[in-house]
Amino acid sequence: MKKSIIALSCALTFAGFNVTNAQINLGERALGAVSKGLTSVMFSDADAAALSKQAVDKMDAENAIAGANDPYSMRLNKVFGKHASEDGLSLNYKVYLVKDVNAFATADGSVRVFSGLMDIMDDNELLAVIGHEIGHVANHDSRDAMKAAYQKEALIDAAASQSDKVAAVTDSQLGKIANALIDSKHSRKQETDADTFSYDFMKRNGYNVNAVESAFNILAKMSEGQDSSFITKMMSSHPDPRDRAIKAKERAEQDGLYKAYVKEVPKPKTTTKKTPTKKKTPKKKKK
Repeated sequence: MKKSIIALSCALTFAGFNVTNAQINLGERALGAVSKGLTSVMFSDADAAALSKQAVDKMDAENAIAGANDPYSMRLNKVFGKHASEDGLSLNYKVYLVKDVNAFATADGSVRVFSGLMDIMDDNELLAVIGHEIGHVANHDSRDAMKAAYQKEALIDAAASQSDKVAAVTDSQLGKIANALIDSKHSRKQETDADTFSYDFMKRNGYNVNAVESAFNILAKMSEGQDSSFITKMMSSHPDPRDRAIKAKERAEQDGLYKAYVKEVPKPKTTTKKTPTKKKTPKKKKK
């Protein structure tokens, strides 16, 4: 992997796993977004969205995306298409044909789901994960992460920090901003709030809220095989997925909605066979 190629996403903030295959090479296009007047003090949702869109557009161009007729795209559209507008947000969504178990949403409303995640979760579990990622956008976590990265890397010298104008940002500095976004995991409170958003999203839309617990249990089982140093690093910024599963279960119990989750199995397509009609043989005329 070239050093100029870096990952953008915070790597499935739902569980804490890192992105390894989805990549972005940040260059002049993203630099243009910074030079349009983003300031260190007044960093709005629109500012974060503008920079995020440039980055996501670039990442889309550098990764395999499922086409409109691809089974992954058709499934995601069926499951999530009705939520293109959610909680006042305008969302766009695509599937990355990447085997990693991941999903993310950025400040501009871009939702990207990895095919690897879709392979291990049913529709309700998938919605629970996407709902969590949308929660980070709705709660302004995505904006705040972008702002923190910008302030850390763009305001390099004292002169720049004293000005409300954006300092000149080099490609190298912009690369550091993107790397900072990866390293700056959401806080435990932000993760908990996004979990709450996910549960509320499921409940509000009439989905099975017990899928939230199930999704966390899947991710918890996945983490069991990882080495201890990885787990320690993951848990330093993310609540234990098993604890989060328990909390989701407790909330469902409080709402009187708890029921042991049964994973949905896609029903095989059935085709009705047409019975061939027998040709009538003409009767012989009597002589």
